Parts: sequence; C-alpha cells; structure tokens
Amino acid sequence: MPENPRSAPLRVLVAGESWIKHTIHMKGFDQFHSTEYEEGAGGFLDCVRAAGHELTYVRGHEISSSFPKSAEALDAFDVVVISDIGSNSFLLPDETFLRSEPSPNKLALVREYVGRGGGLVMIGGYLSFTGIDGKARYGMSPLADVLPVDLMPTDDRVEISDGLKVDVCDPAHPVLGGTPAEWPMLLGYNRTFPKEGAEVVARSGDDPLLVVGHYGQGRSVAFTSDLAPHWAPPEFVEWEHYAGLWTSILAWAAGGPEG
Repeated sequence: MPENPRSAPLRVLVAGESWIKHTIHMKGFDQFHSTEYEEGAGGFLDCVRAAGHELTYVRGHEISSSFPKSAEALDAFDVVVISDIGSNSFLLPDETFLRSEPSPNKLALVREYVGRGGGLVMIGGYLSFTGIDGKARYGMSPLADVLPVDLMPTDDRVEISDGLKVDVCDPAHPVLGGTPAEWPMLLGYNRTFPKEGAEVVARSGDDPLLVVGHYGQGRSVAFTSDLAPHWAPPEFVEWEHYAGLWTSILAWAAGGPEG
C-alpha cells in the first residue's frame, strides 16, 4: 500500500449498508407478500465520489462473492469501510456454509491488512460492533483486535428517540478536518468502550461516538452512530459539513496527518 497524501485521491472499499425486506400484507381474510431491496449509504457514497476518490462498493449480499479474499486484493485499497453488516457475512462464505469447504477468513485478512498499514473505519448500525440481539458479533471476530474500542457481549444499541447532543471533546483532531464542534443531533449509537491508548474525539455523555487508534502500522476508526437514518436523521445527513466530516475520517484512516 503506497502512502497517500491527505489531498490525494484514495481507493476506498465500502461493505454493507444494504438490505432486503420481505413484507407480509394482511388485508382482512387475504394476504400477499412483497420483496424490496434497499440501500442506505447513497449520500455517503456520493460524498466519497464527489471528493474524487476511487470507490468500490460491495453490498451486503455480495460480500461472499466480491469482498477481497487475499492480501493482494485488499492491498489495492487505502481504506476499508464496514457499515451495518454483521461478521457472519464475512465469516460464512458460500463455500464454507453451503459446502463445508475451507475458505479465507476475510476478517483476519482485514486485521493483517491494517497491521501492514491499511485503514479501517467501522460505522455503527443494527449490525455493527455487537449489534441488535448481539448478532453482529465483531467482538468474537479478528476485528476485535483492530478496532479502537472494546465491545459489549450483548445487544449494544442505545436508542435516544428525542435526540442526543454530540460533545466534540477534541475539535482540533485532524480526523475532523476542521469540522465545527457543533453537530446536529443523532438518535442513537452502539455502546462501546475506548481501548487504552485510543483517542476519543467525540462522545455522548460517557459513551464514545468517534474514536481513533492505531493497530500495527495502520489506523482504525470507530464511528458508533450512523451515516444514514434512522440514527442519523435528515438534520445530520443534510448538514453542510456531512461530506467534509466523512472525507476527513477516510483521509485520516488512510494515513493522513496525525496533527
């Protein structure tokens, strides 16, 4: 992975933020079913493209077939973003789950990739960190070593329907890229605990919202709230500094200035 100056275009791999809904419609005696496919990262992906970065997007149902399966394939990227997709999607590829064949451990490959100097950003959601009903399970995965936070063993969601105030406790940190300290409200997050040596840049009460750290020669970032609804309401997604915040986070994770 060659070094990328902060201003240079980055090669960004984004995984997750898509889902399929099966709906049962009940109308008196009768019922019928419908199926919808949705993606939640449109605004975020637009920001990455608009900043001039090279984007590869692997949707949730594509991870088994399209997420990198070798160190060489991962080294083609400067930063990997995982958002709202559980560890099982990486750890149970078709060849193993369906046919009991050995296959590369994709999350172990990500751990080694960061150790060699790559960047990792995990963004919160119902299937990030530990997740709803504990189903994301990253604390039992190889990424537990890489993330700058320790995870809860059980459901880690904190739902704040009336909105939470973000406390930017290190406004000068370069991961923010000069983003103002006054953020729009958020509606929830995954509860985590900063590791020793990690830097908490923003929090809600005693819980971290944005934490940065190092692993080996690389860097990792935990943004424990969301990039889209429902935890990120329109006020946040449409915020004039939304794009700048995310592009700064990506740049720092990929090796941008420490200070």
